[in-house]
Amino acid sequence: MPKEDLINKPNHYHKGGIDVIEFAGAKFDPAELKGFCRINALKYVTRYDLKNGIPDLEKAKFYIDKLIELEEQQ
Repeated sequence: MPKEDLINKPNHYHKGGIDVIEFAGAKFDPAELKGFCRINALKYVTRYDLKNGIPDLEKAKFYIDKLIELEEQQ
C-alpha cells in the first residue's frame, strides 16, 4: 500500500471520494476559493512552531501554491 501523502492528499480530506478543495471550487466563486487558500496558508504559517513544525509549513506551501495556480488562471 502506498504511503499516505499527508500534505497534498491526506486521506481525511478525501472521504467518500470527494476532495475538499475540488468541492470548494465547485461550490464557491474564485474569490471565495482564494480566500479559503489564503486563510489556510496563514493558519499553518502562524501555528507551525507551536504545533506540527515543518509539516505545517508544507501545508502552508500547498495552499500558497494553490493560490498561485488560481491567480494564474485569471
